Amino acid sequence: MYGEPRFLLAGDAALVVEFGDEISPEVNHRVHVLAHALEQNPFPGLGEAVPTYRSLLVHYDPLCLSFEEAKTFVLDVLGKCEEIPLPEPRLVEIPTVYGGEFGPDTEFVAEHNGLSVEEVVRLHSGATYTVYMLGFTPGFTYLGGLPEALATPRLPTPRKLVPAGSVGIAGSQTGMYAITTPGGWRLIGRTPATLFDPARIPPTLLRPGDRVRFVPISVEEFHTLMEGAKSGA
Repeated sequence: MYGEPRFLLAGDAALVVEFGDEISPEVNHRVHVLAHALEQNPFPGLGEAVPTYRSLLVHYDPLCLSFEEAKTFVLDVLGKCEEIPLPEPRLVEIPTVYGGEFGPDTEFVAEHNGLSVEEVVRLHSGATYTVYMLGFTPGFTYLGGLPEALATPRLPTPRKLVPAGSVGIAGSQTGMYAITTPGGWRLIGRTPATLFDPARIPPTLLRPGDRVRFVPISVEEFHTLMEGAKSGA
Protein backbone atom coordinates (compact mmCIF):
# COMPACT_ATOMS: atom_id res chain seq x y z
CA MET A 1 0.00 0.00 0.00
CA TYR A 2 1.36 3.40 -0.96
CA GLY A 3 1.96 5.99 1.73
CA GLU A 4 0.31 8.57 -0.51
CA PRO A 5 -2.06 7.80 -3.39
CA ARG A 6 -0.79 8.21 -6.95
CA PHE A 7 -2.69 10.17 -9.58
CA LEU A 8 -2.63 8.91 -13.16
CA LEU A 9 -4.06 10.41 -16.33
CA ALA A 10 -6.79 8.29 -17.93
CA GLY A 11 -7.54 10.04 -21.21
CA ASP A 12 -8.87 13.58 -21.35
CA ALA A 13 -11.91 13.04 -19.13
CA ALA A 14 -10.79 10.85 -16.23
CA LEU A 15 -8.06 10.26 -13.70
CA VAL A 16 -7.04 7.24 -11.66
CA VAL A 17 -6.30 7.44 -7.94
CA GLU A 18 -4.08 4.44 -7.17
CA PHE A 19 -3.65 3.32 -3.56
CA GLY A 20 -1.27 0.38 -3.92
CA ASP A 21 0.23 -2.21 -6.23
CA GLU A 22 -1.24 -5.28 -4.54
CA ILE A 23 -4.73 -6.69 -4.05
CA SER A 24 -5.55 -6.54 -0.34
CA PRO A 25 -8.49 -5.70 1.95
CA GLU A 26 -6.61 -2.64 3.24
CA VAL A 27 -5.99 -1.17 -0.21
CA ASN A 28 -9.52 -1.91 -1.38
CA HIS A 29 -10.96 -0.32 1.76
CA ARG A 30 -9.19 2.96 0.93
CA VAL A 31 -10.69 2.82 -2.56
CA HIS A 32 -14.21 2.50 -1.15
CA VAL A 33 -13.62 5.24 1.43
CA LEU A 34 -12.71 7.73 -1.30
CA ALA A 35 -15.59 6.60 -3.53
CA HIS A 36 -18.04 7.20 -0.68
CA ALA A 37 -16.46 10.54 0.21
CA LEU A 38 -16.80 11.76 -3.39
CA GLU A 39 -20.42 10.64 -3.42
CA GLN A 40 -21.03 12.72 -0.29
CA ASN A 41 -18.91 15.67 -1.48
CA PRO A 42 -19.28 15.95 -5.27
CA PHE A 43 -17.42 18.75 -7.00
CA PRO A 44 -18.56 20.67 -10.11
CA GLY A 45 -17.91 18.58 -13.20
CA LEU A 46 -17.61 15.26 -11.36
CA GLY A 47 -18.99 12.30 -13.27
CA GLU A 48 -18.90 8.67 -12.19
CA ALA A 49 -16.38 7.24 -9.69
CA VAL A 50 -15.65 3.57 -10.42
CA PRO A 51 -13.97 1.44 -7.70
CA THR A 52 -11.50 -1.27 -8.72
CA TYR A 53 -9.28 -3.62 -6.71
CA ARG A 54 -6.67 -1.00 -5.87
CA SER A 55 -7.67 2.25 -7.51
CA LEU A 56 -10.58 4.58 -8.19
CA LEU A 57 -11.37 5.80 -11.71
CA VAL A 58 -12.81 9.30 -11.49
CA HIS A 59 -14.63 10.66 -14.55
CA TYR A 60 -14.97 14.42 -14.92
CA ASP A 61 -16.17 16.89 -17.55
CA PRO A 62 -13.09 18.15 -19.44
CA LEU A 63 -15.06 21.22 -20.54
CA CYS A 64 -15.33 22.21 -16.87
CA LEU A 65 -12.05 20.94 -15.43
CA SER A 66 -8.47 20.23 -16.35
CA PHE A 67 -6.66 17.18 -14.98
CA GLU A 68 -4.88 19.34 -12.40
CA GLU A 69 -8.11 20.98 -11.28
CA ALA A 70 -9.85 17.64 -10.92
CA LYS A 71 -6.84 16.31 -8.99
CA THR A 72 -7.02 19.29 -6.62
CA PHE A 73 -10.70 18.64 -5.92
CA VAL A 74 -10.03 14.93 -5.27
CA LEU A 75 -7.12 15.77 -2.95
CA ASP A 76 -9.42 18.09 -1.01
CA VAL A 77 -11.98 15.30 -0.58
CA LEU A 78 -9.20 12.87 0.40
CA GLY A 79 -8.36 15.20 3.25
CA LYS A 80 -11.94 14.94 4.53
CA CYS A 81 -12.21 11.15 4.36
CA GLU A 82 -11.70 10.65 8.10
CA GLU A 83 -14.70 12.90 8.74
CA ILE A 84 -16.92 10.81 6.44
CA PRO A 85 -16.99 7.24 7.77
CA LEU A 86 -18.20 4.46 5.52
CA PRO A 87 -21.70 3.22 6.34
CA GLU A 88 -21.99 -0.31 7.65
CA PRO A 89 -21.71 -2.66 4.67
CA ARG A 90 -24.71 -4.69 3.62
CA LEU A 91 -24.54 -8.45 4.17
CA VAL A 92 -26.14 -10.20 1.19
CA GLU A 93 -26.83 -13.93 1.22
CA ILE A 94 -26.58 -15.61 -2.17
CA PRO A 95 -28.45 -18.94 -2.48
CA THR A 96 -26.23 -21.30 -4.48
CA VAL A 97 -26.53 -24.84 -5.76
CA TYR A 98 -23.07 -26.42 -5.85
CA GLY A 99 -21.65 -29.09 -8.14
CA GLY A 100 -23.22 -31.23 -10.83
CA GLU A 101 -24.32 -29.50 -14.02
CA PHE A 102 -24.37 -26.19 -12.11
CA GLY A 103 -20.75 -26.48 -11.01
CA PRO A 104 -18.94 -28.68 -13.54
CA ASP A 105 -15.48 -27.82 -12.19
CA THR A 106 -16.20 -28.59 -8.54
CA GLU A 107 -14.50 -31.98 -8.70
CA PHE A 108 -11.43 -30.45 -10.36
CA VAL A 109 -11.19 -27.81 -7.62
CA ALA A 110 -11.45 -30.57 -5.01
CA GLU A 111 -8.80 -32.77 -6.64
CA HIS A 112 -6.46 -29.84 -7.29
CA ASN A 113 -6.50 -28.92 -3.61
CA GLY A 114 -6.64 -32.41 -2.10
CA LEU A 115 -10.17 -31.93 -0.81
CA SER A 116 -13.49 -33.68 -1.08
CA VAL A 117 -16.36 -32.01 -2.93
CA GLU A 118 -18.13 -31.63 0.41
CA GLU A 119 -15.11 -29.78 1.82
CA VAL A 120 -15.07 -27.44 -1.18
CA VAL A 121 -18.71 -26.55 -0.55
CA ARG A 122 -18.16 -26.17 3.20
CA LEU A 123 -15.13 -23.91 2.77
CA HIS A 124 -16.62 -21.79 0.01
CA SER A 125 -19.96 -21.28 1.77
CA GLY A 126 -18.33 -20.81 5.17
CA ALA A 127 -16.44 -17.63 4.28
CA THR A 128 -17.66 -14.04 4.25
CA TYR A 129 -16.55 -12.20 1.13
CA THR A 130 -16.18 -8.53 0.20
CA VAL A 131 -17.27 -7.17 -3.17
CA TYR A 132 -14.00 -5.66 -4.34
CA MET A 133 -15.31 -4.45 -7.69
CA LEU A 134 -17.77 -4.97 -10.52
CA GLY A 135 -16.49 -5.27 -14.07
CA PHE A 136 -15.46 -7.37 -17.08
CA THR A 137 -19.13 -7.64 -18.06
CA PRO A 138 -22.18 -5.85 -16.57
CA GLY A 139 -22.56 -6.90 -12.94
CA PHE A 140 -19.70 -9.42 -12.87
CA THR A 141 -18.78 -9.57 -9.18
CA TYR A 142 -15.17 -9.86 -8.03
CA LEU A 143 -15.03 -11.07 -4.43
CA GLY A 144 -12.17 -10.98 -1.95
CA GLY A 145 -11.82 -13.47 0.88
CA LEU A 146 -11.56 -16.85 -0.86
CA PRO A 147 -10.00 -19.42 1.52
CA GLU A 148 -6.45 -20.20 0.37
CA ALA A 149 -7.28 -23.91 0.35
CA LEU A 150 -9.61 -23.32 -2.63
CA ALA A 151 -7.25 -21.37 -4.91
CA THR A 152 -7.32 -22.98 -8.37
CA PRO A 153 -6.00 -21.84 -11.77
CA ARG A 154 -8.52 -20.78 -14.38
CA LEU A 155 -9.34 -22.93 -17.40
CA PRO A 156 -6.60 -23.16 -20.05
CA THR A 157 -9.27 -22.45 -22.68
CA PRO A 158 -12.32 -20.34 -21.77
CA ARG A 159 -15.82 -21.69 -22.29
CA LYS A 160 -17.79 -20.09 -25.10
CA LEU A 161 -20.82 -19.65 -22.84
CA VAL A 162 -21.09 -19.45 -19.07
CA PRO A 163 -24.68 -19.22 -17.73
CA ALA A 164 -25.77 -16.15 -15.81
CA GLY A 165 -25.54 -16.73 -12.06
CA SER A 166 -22.53 -19.03 -12.29
CA VAL A 167 -20.14 -18.95 -9.34
CA GLY A 168 -16.49 -19.51 -10.17
CA ILE A 169 -12.92 -19.58 -8.91
CA ALA A 170 -9.85 -18.20 -10.70
CA GLY A 171 -6.58 -18.21 -8.82
CA SER A 172 -7.20 -16.75 -5.38
CA GLN A 173 -10.44 -15.05 -6.43
CA THR A 174 -14.06 -16.08 -6.48
CA GLY A 175 -16.74 -14.31 -8.45
CA MET A 176 -20.15 -14.44 -10.08
CA TYR A 177 -21.20 -14.12 -13.72
CA ALA A 178 -24.16 -11.75 -13.83
CA ILE A 179 -24.98 -12.36 -17.50
CA THR A 180 -24.40 -15.24 -19.91
CA THR A 181 -20.98 -14.69 -21.44
CA PRO A 182 -17.76 -16.47 -22.42
CA GLY A 183 -15.51 -17.07 -19.42
CA GLY A 184 -12.56 -19.02 -18.10
CA TRP A 185 -13.21 -19.35 -14.37
CA ARG A 186 -13.65 -22.77 -12.75
CA LEU A 187 -17.38 -23.13 -12.17
CA ILE A 188 -18.44 -24.59 -8.81
CA GLY A 189 -22.08 -23.53 -8.56
CA ARG A 190 -24.89 -21.27 -9.69
CA THR A 191 -27.29 -18.88 -8.02
CA PRO A 192 -30.89 -18.24 -9.08
CA ALA A 193 -30.51 -14.62 -7.94
CA THR A 194 -30.77 -11.99 -10.68
CA LEU A 195 -27.40 -10.28 -10.39
CA PHE A 196 -27.96 -7.81 -13.23
CA ASP A 197 -31.22 -6.40 -14.59
CA PRO A 198 -31.02 -3.31 -16.85
CA ALA A 199 -34.63 -2.47 -15.96
CA ARG A 200 -33.85 -2.33 -12.24
CA ILE A 201 -32.52 0.71 -10.38
CA PRO A 202 -29.72 0.16 -9.66
CA PRO A 203 -29.29 -2.59 -12.27
CA THR A 204 -26.82 -4.60 -10.16
CA LEU A 205 -27.88 -6.62 -7.12
CA LEU A 206 -24.52 -6.04 -5.44
CA ARG A 207 -22.31 -3.00 -5.10
CA PRO A 208 -18.64 -2.56 -4.20
CA GLY A 209 -18.06 -2.84 -0.46
CA ASP A 210 -20.95 -5.25 0.18
CA ARG A 211 -20.34 -8.41 2.20
CA VAL A 212 -21.47 -11.69 0.66
CA ARG A 213 -22.15 -15.15 2.02
CA PHE A 214 -23.09 -18.14 -0.14
CA VAL A 215 -25.93 -20.30 1.18
CA PRO A 216 -26.01 -23.87 -0.21
CA ILE A 217 -29.38 -24.92 -1.64
CA SER A 218 -30.70 -28.03 -3.37
CA VAL A 219 -31.45 -28.38 -7.07
CA GLU A 220 -35.17 -28.35 -6.22
CA GLU A 221 -34.81 -25.11 -4.28
CA PHE A 222 -32.85 -23.61 -7.18
CA HIS A 223 -35.65 -24.31 -9.65
CA THR A 224 -38.31 -23.05 -7.23
CA LEU A 225 -36.43 -19.78 -6.74
CA MET A 226 -35.86 -19.45 -10.49
CA GLU A 227 -39.58 -19.84 -11.15
CA GLY A 228 -40.32 -17.28 -8.46
CA ALA A 229 -37.91 -14.82 -10.04
CA LYS A 230 -39.50 -15.27 -13.48
CA SER A 231 -42.99 -14.68 -12.10
CA GLY A 232 -41.86 -11.67 -10.11
CA ALA A 233 -42.51 -13.29 -6.73
